[in-house]
Amino acid sequence: MRKLKNADLIVNKDGSIYHLGIKPEDIADTIILVGDPQRVQKVSKHFDSIEFTKQKREFITCTGRVGNQRLTVMATGIGVDNIDIVINELDALANVDLQNRTINANHKQLNFIRLGTSGAVRSDIPVASLVAANYGIGFDGLMLFYKQQLNQDTQALQASFNQYLQSINFEFPIEPTYASASEALLSHFEAPKWRQGITATATGFYGPQNRQIRAASIIPDLFEQVEPFEFKGLHLTNLEMETSAIFGLSNILGHNSLALNVILANRRTGDFAADHTAMERLLIRSFFEDFC
Repeated sequence: MRKLKNADLIVNKDGSIYHLGIKPEDIADTIILVGDPQRVQKVSKHFDSIEFTKQKREFITCTGRVGNQRLTVMATGIGVDNIDIVINELDALANVDLQNRTINANHKQLNFIRLGTSGAVRSDIPVASLVAANYGIGFDGLMLFYKQQLNQDTQALQASFNQYLQSINFEFPIEPTYASASEALLSHFEAPKWRQGITATATGFYGPQNRQIRAASIIPDLFEQVEPFEFKGLHLTNLEMETSAIFGLSNILGHNSLALNVILANRRTGDFAADHTAMERLLIRSFFEDFC
């Protein structure tokens, strides 16, 4: 049986995983991922009981129950680089014997559900809309470092989007990547309450998302270019900073994943939510109403 190298699987002296600082028994099989550390408390206040809370760096973990359902909420911080750490370490907690440094014979499947805030890239998606992603397209580059086997639908999305980019003679600075959500998780979040579509992930907040203060972006017409794209009746709905990595790594590692976002800004119209905390509450409340 192959033993993992110390430098590949780093375990703390107390037996916890390196960055997250938690042990296998500390997490539930369904894990809610939030970017903002302050959002952990906003989610966990909906739990009926809390059994575990820990913070290491920006990573905050809280596990509890809603009725008989055990849930974990975890703050990941911002960006796909943090998601790379979080998904790999959560998978290790579920599927690796940390003491013996060997991969478990029986695979445990986890559910990862992102609750995030985002900007719409279509003029017909108003602020305060709830968006559930069928697919993720990455403009961030992380998944280019991993071996992927896309399913048939995701291969079709890849071919369709690449063909569309060629048809409008538009080149991204980085090769896009593609991944799909879990249909079982997606089935909880249906229209008309939830707008389904394709979520794009950027590698940064300003230039990569066409925000310009003093530094100019090389893709100033990004939103106008991608708005007409359609795949199986789905449009590119929103742009944020985590979904492509959550979907991509989940697909590789055999887990279920979904991304739910509330729209705080419409990038085409320039509108921004007057009360973003109210939008957060709407997203969290809607999640618990439809999932638990």
